[in-house]
Amino acid sequence: MHSLGAPPRRPGELSFAARRRLFLIGGAGLAGLMLWGLEGLPDYGDFSPLYGQLINDVAVQERSTTAVVTAVNFDYRGFDTLIEEFVLFAASLVLVLLLRRLREEKVGPPAEAERRVHTTSAAVRLTCVALVGPAVLLAIYITTHGHLTPGGGFQGGVIAATALLIVYLGSDYPTMERVGPMTLVATAEAVGAVGFVLIGLGGLIATAEFLENFLPHGTAGELISGGTIPLLSLSVGLEVSGAFVLLLSEFLEQLLEIQPKQGTEP
Repeated sequence: MHSLGAPPRRPGELSFAARRRLFLIGGAGLAGLMLWGLEGLPDYGDFSPLYGQLINDVAVQERSTTAVVTAVNFDYRGFDTLIEEFVLFAASLVLVLLLRRLREEKVGPPAEAERRVHTTSAAVRLTCVALVGPAVLLAIYITTHGHLTPGGGFQGGVIAATALLIVYLGSDYPTMERVGPMTLVATAEAVGAVGFVLIGLGGLIATAEFLENFLPHGTAGELISGGTIPLLSLSVGLEVSGAFVLLLSEFLEQLLEIQPKQGTEP
């Protein structure tokens, strides 16, 4: 006999107490591994970043970029960044597929009146209208100037996704869909992911090395400089903005599925 309000346990399912013990054992093991790893770290103040010092000394001359962090992300360790980009791509794709599968199991799509559940005041709408344009411009600037100043595609992509979020905050979800159609958003995400790979293949064709910086580097401090670094940053910006907007869209769609049901509860 189970406690009041608790669902019956299925055959083979662990009890809550057993799951808690399993979690505590796993957590204790993980904590032990982390403490063991921390023992190998150098003392505070004794760390000598030889690799970082070397990159700082040669990056500007070798890659004509004044933002060394961006040169590291999109050149010296560009393959790692490619993996990180596809981790985000895969995570967003899986989440989108799962949420859409859940919605397909419903009877049908919510009515248009139910979709317009977000209302705002005139002051909020005016503020959002005033912020959308600057957010888009900031996203473009951060992405295209990432090899000159702190920034790049990851940061610019998040800011670009924020611009559509501002549209939603100032209006409703259908308006956000009209401003940024999901088909266009999904295409931008795919183009960004594929573009990174194609630029890497360009290096393989030109120099026999994948992701080699094969374009002219130009002059450090100028917008057209850095070789393939700005192009890779732009590809990441497209992928990141598309992924975040798709995630935002799917979460909002899920919210619209839940809100009408909550409104009928006493």
